[in-house]
Amino acid sequence: MAFLLLPLQPHTIKVALARFSTSAQVPKSISSNGLSLSLIGMSKAGSVKEWNVMIKGYVSKGMFNEVLALFKEMLKAGLRADSFTLPCALKACAALSHLQHGKSIHSYLVRSKTVDSCVFVGCALVDMYAKCGKIEDARQVFDKMSERDVISWNALIVGYAQNGRCDMTCKSFCEMQSQGVKPDFVSTASVLKASAHLESLNLGRQVHGFLVTSGYEKDAFMGSALTHMYSKCGRLVEARLAFDQMSHRNRDVVSWNAMIVGYAQNKHHDHVLELFQEMQLAGLKANLVTIASVLRACAHFSALQQGKEIHGFVIRNEFEADHFVGSTLIDMYSKCYCISDACQVFDRMPERDVVSWSAMIAGYSQNGNCLDALYLFKDMNIRGMEPDSVTIACVLPACARIASLQHGKEIHGYMIKNRFASDVLVWNALMDMYAKCGSIQDAKQVFDGLYHRDSVSWSTIIGGYAQNTHYDHALKLFAEMQLSGVKNDYATIASVLPACANALALRHGKEIHNYIIRFGLESDVFVVSALVDMYSKCGKIEFARQIFEKMYDRNVVSWNAMVAGYTQNGNYSEAFQIFRQLQHTEVKLDPITIVSILPACARLGTLQQGKEIHNYALRRGFDSSVSVANSLIDMYGKCGSIDVAHKVFEKIQNKDLVSWNSLIAGYGMHGHGEEALRFFRLMQQTGIKPDHITFVAILSACNHAGVVDKGRYYFDCMSQDYSITPRVEHYACMVDLLGRAGCLDEAYIFIKNMPLEATADVWGALLGACRTYGNIKLGEKVADFLFKLKPEDTGYYVLLSNIYAAAGRWNDVAKVRTLIKDRGLKKSPGCSWIEVRNKVHEFFVGDKSHPQSEEIFTFLKSLDRQMKDIGFRPDTTFVLHDVEEEEKEQILCVHSEKLAIAFGLLNTSPNRPIRITKNLRVCGDCHTAAKFISKIAKREIIVRDMIRFHHFNDGLCSCGDYW
Repeated sequence: MAFLLLPLQPHTIKVALARFSTSAQVPKSISSNGLSLSLIGMSKAGSVKEWNVMIKGYVSKGMFNEVLALFKEMLKAGLRADSFTLPCALKACAALSHLQHGKSIHSYLVRSKTVDSCVFVGCALVDMYAKCGKIEDARQVFDKMSERDVISWNALIVGYAQNGRCDMTCKSFCEMQSQGVKPDFVSTASVLKASAHLESLNLGRQVHGFLVTSGYEKDAFMGSALTHMYSKCGRLVEARLAFDQMSHRNRDVVSWNAMIVGYAQNKHHDHVLELFQEMQLAGLKANLVTIASVLRACAHFSALQQGKEIHGFVIRNEFEADHFVGSTLIDMYSKCYCISDACQVFDRMPERDVVSWSAMIAGYSQNGNCLDALYLFKDMNIRGMEPDSVTIACVLPACARIASLQHGKEIHGYMIKNRFASDVLVWNALMDMYAKCGSIQDAKQVFDGLYHRDSVSWSTIIGGYAQNTHYDHALKLFAEMQLSGVKNDYATIASVLPACANALALRHGKEIHNYIIRFGLESDVFVVSALVDMYSKCGKIEFARQIFEKMYDRNVVSWNAMVAGYTQNGNYSEAFQIFRQLQHTEVKLDPITIVSILPACARLGTLQQGKEIHNYALRRGFDSSVSVANSLIDMYGKCGSIDVAHKVFEKIQNKDLVSWNSLIAGYGMHGHGEEALRFFRLMQQTGIKPDHITFVAILSACNHAGVVDKGRYYFDCMSQDYSITPRVEHYACMVDLLGRAGCLDEAYIFIKNMPLEATADVWGALLGACRTYGNIKLGEKVADFLFKLKPEDTGYYVLLSNIYAAAGRWNDVAKVRTLIKDRGLKKSPGCSWIEVRNKVHEFFVGDKSHPQSEEIFTFLKSLDRQMKDIGFRPDTTFVLHDVEEEEKEQILCVHSEKLAIAFGLLNTSPNRPIRITKNLRVCGDCHTAAKFISKIAKREIIVRDMIRFHHFNDGLCSCGDYW
């Protein structure tokens, strides 16, 4: 500002009006409080000094329209404005952004040659042009000024800052010093702010040095500005030093906020919460800025309890009406997975701005309530609230999550209609939506149409191709990005590494790893987590663990990557070990953690541990996440509790395709084919279209239920009605379905007519059927294909050996065993395991290593006698050794599943079911024995083998002896 005007009190204005009326006709409409003024009828003029008193009064009250009206009448009265009147008039023009009036006064100044002679007028003119957005005009006026003091320079420096010209703010500051003008408080504060914006650490440090020599360093305002500058430059240690050097008495809420916001912007959310506590202990009351930063920290850590305490503070201090605080509360509750609390905050807001609507839409989307997000977006439009770019970027992920391409296209049309063309943020979100809806070509069209592509654009399209299994395209685009000149950042690396992971492109992954080291990107936890994931998926779990162990700072993403890595590599015990370690850290588990560990429970059949994780998810509110609920359905289904899986399914408000697929697959695995088909029909009625995974589940259900005709029907309608091209896994299901039903020749012809090359899984299904039906000739032919396709897989050699053994062709059995030995292969031993009191117990055939083995073997002999008493006869055809019948019976008696069942009966309460998991297919003798044991022990025995579930109860099996 060019000069200071002291405010006049109301009684001063009354006196001025009284004096003014003696020399000028004052209209009746003028009032002592200055709320209205009519100058119509003024005929006589007082002195310039008296007019200036009146102008000064109105300036002090901020009544700038009256100032301009009075100035105009003054000129009409023939009076010449002086060096006091003119700055006042220009100040009014600046405050009202009346550029035209300001230019008229400038013309008057030029004519009267006042601008060159009076520094105050020149400063006011610079200030007026700057505040009216004409900074270049302001500079021209400044350059023509004959005299420039610190106030003149301040007017220019502040003007540049107000117009967002931080570069010129800094340049003018340096120029002022070079001309020998010493900066003051105003110029220093402006250039510190500009340095922060430009992240110009060197200039900021120079200004800091000036403040130290000038004695301003410990001033609260300057200390806050220094703290803000260092924080924006990412120098938090120096920011904290500047904050700590301020006197405790001088620290006001602005000072504390500068440090708190600095920590928040640099994602040091733990320090935000610590400093907030210190601020409270210092007796300072938080304001809206403080609250917003602390709530974001609570959101980051899912610190729900602390977030609720701050919400209480907000209510007590009546901050709820503030749009910004309300939106931040919605965001906090949403990220703490308390979407119902977020809704309550949203519903209680007296007024909602576009930020509030966007926060609520984002909250619904983040918590899997995608339909609610879309309904709210529609409601927002109906109510006349116009969405902005952030709103669009919030609602598009909801379309992506439920693969609603139609909704996404409608929003795309809205974007085109409302000209969102210049906002790259929104087009990146659109690209991501198309990619996640499987329409990668549409995503590419959006990408190709972008005038400006930032690193997010490249990361999104690279990630999109990776998500749609076009891994080669993703890697090719990554190479193009490097040639384009756009710098790779953390997000790009985190997008391309999954392409390497899923393509098993270990060589490319290692090259990117070298790039990460070379450019110092290994400090980013998300990049390192993506590396852990890449090495895990490429089967190099030991490399992944080494990288994980070297991480200085591990967040939940890195822990999740390690848990998922062990699970994906079949190291389920190690997955649980990492999971338990995570629980003992300060890192808060998130829904992804639950989704990563539940498959380990599912694979091991550890229902009790799965239930504990479910309870944890309930306590944290994670059960509202659709992905968590889907994983729970899968876990319960694979752990033998299909009824509980169904209950979880029913509680999901917004069921997606994965929800339906998980339940259908679960029913199919349990042999409930009709239930699986019923839910398939219900899914169709809801409007959700099946995908290739749905049909794998349906065909498997038909397979386990033995409904061949329905299997043929659904295989045909997959391509005819849904335009889904059958994949190799669908052909494998059909071969298994036909083979299991005894249609071996039809299955063989089916394979020969496949448009795809038959894989080992397809031929393996037929070989298994040959074993069941004792078809040696076809079995030998199929085995020949398999030995060429997968010569290292011992399972196929064992199947052929079983076919020979069942026919008593022991010489051929010996030949197969010799072949296995000559090729250096090892047969995977049959293994069964059972979970008792949260501990998994493993058993192998004839295993005597268990501490209770003596008791188990004794108990099995007793059971064997009881079974024989009621009609059980061992089926020695399942013994693959040429030994005497008695020895065959002894071998059968100690199969791994029988040992596990015996252990379960000895160590669990009589009313609880026995749950066994087996790594191979259950043999016919053990299947029959389990039926007899269930009747004798009056216990339900649930066995999950590599094919399906068997529920044994009262002498019967749920499979109806069809497996």
